[in-house]
Amino acid sequence: MPRRVRSLTLSEWRDPESVFLALAADARRVAWLDGGHDARDGRSVIAVAADDAPLVLASDSDDADDVYARLGSELGPVELGEELDPAGRAAVGWHGWFGYEFGARTLGVPIAEAEGPAVAFFLADRVVVFEHDARVVRLEWIEDDGDAAAIREWVRATESAIAAIDTDTAASASPEQERGAATSVAATPATTRWRHDAAAYRRMIAECRAAIVRGDAYQLCLTNRVEVDASPDPVAAYLRLRRSSPSHHGGFVRIDDVALLSASPEQFLLVERDGTVATKPMKGTRPRSDDPATDLALRAELSASEKERAENLMIVDLMRNDLGRIAEVGSVQVPSLLEVEEYPHVHQLVSTVTARLRHPLTALDAVRSAFPAGSMTGAPKLSAMTILHGLEHGPRGVYSGAFGCLGVDGTADLAMVIRSILLTPSGASIGTGGGITALSDPDDEVEETRVKARALIAVLGGEVPGAPGSPRAEDPAAPDANGHRPPRPIE
Repeated sequence: MPRRVRSLTLSEWRDPESVFLALAADARRVAWLDGGHDARDGRSVIAVAADDAPLVLASDSDDADDVYARLGSELGPVELGEELDPAGRAAVGWHGWFGYEFGARTLGVPIAEAEGPAVAFFLADRVVVFEHDARVVRLEWIEDDGDAAAIREWVRATESAIAAIDTDTAASASPEQERGAATSVAATPATTRWRHDAAAYRRMIAECRAAIVRGDAYQLCLTNRVEVDASPDPVAAYLRLRRSSPSHHGGFVRIDDVALLSASPEQFLLVERDGTVATKPMKGTRPRSDDPATDLALRAELSASEKERAENLMIVDLMRNDLGRIAEVGSVQVPSLLEVEEYPHVHQLVSTVTARLRHPLTALDAVRSAFPAGSMTGAPKLSAMTILHGLEHGPRGVYSGAFGCLGVDGTADLAMVIRSILLTPSGASIGTGGGITALSDPDDEVEETRVKARALIAVLGGEVPGAPGSPRAEDPAAPDANGHRPPRPIE
């Protein structure tokens, strides 16, 4: 008899943050797929691994076929309880991440070995789901004849614990107060190291442009890495991040001593129960401004930019090709092209590519075909990744990968690991980067990496580029605290 997915809708709404703090914040293996602070649509999911829950951990060198087979062994077939939306997606399933180097090695591209697990997923058979548009909280679980008593106790205890949450108290408390952490800000910023300083990054941009002129690539997603000497409480740091950088695809995933804190705005892959697949490549960035007129002008500038539009279109083409390998003939479409989305710190140029899975292929086939995402590689993908490996001189790790849920019903909801912090026993790291084309301006590209990293570094208490008192000596072209650059010398 196949497993059955069941659900119980609770009588009252509770904010996901208050539920997470009450039920899951101290769990050793936990995921909070976060629809965002004050979200009005989409959903959030909180999943905690049972002590004996299956776990898939893999290094960059592990066999990809074996990893995908282990993940696939727990996916389907399942039946759905009558109370579930037949068009919905299961939230029970694998929760975790795929790292960039795992995908690169799968494609045969040379890699730099990263520390920590390249793939990390735990199986959650009981989760709490928040449907933001309907303001509904529900419990979802896998029903199995062998553990009916344990499931009944979990449902009873979880329903009671959520009902007991004092929403007024939870809403008024700060992240530090909730976690019992110190509320004072350190007088001295934490030491912050960029893998490549501004001068080195400009040289790398020049090499990217030379490769493009040679015809070796059309676009290259060049990245940098920031190390911050900080070891914050992971949950408190994530709560600060989601308040300063709200996003509809953020999340907190902790597996043992590694924690991923993400304010990702980009959906990598959504696979619905009917086989519909969607990806939303995001290429093209402008900073936000506190001045409404300036902000509107920046948005218009992004929308009209020849360079940014070309960058986005190249990745749309790449993703159409990636999905085309696993899609029904003629099903690949682009329902949304070059739309500007607004986030607290940036404007982003976003497109949507959809397809329908070809029978009997699965969500894991879609992941394998499209990962790593073209928005984080460049085009053509294999050539771009090989060139970037030679330039970046170090691993990306989880950054540029994907995280989220692989549902037991064959669905998937995975976000890009961008605008994210990785906490390990050795410290904190942040990835940042941007797409390089023949039209790229080196100073603009350097500044884009800073714009994307700034809020993340601030959450960690690091040296924020452009902030008063931050070091600028290594980069005389760096903007000041108001975002103004010194005039360029006449050449």
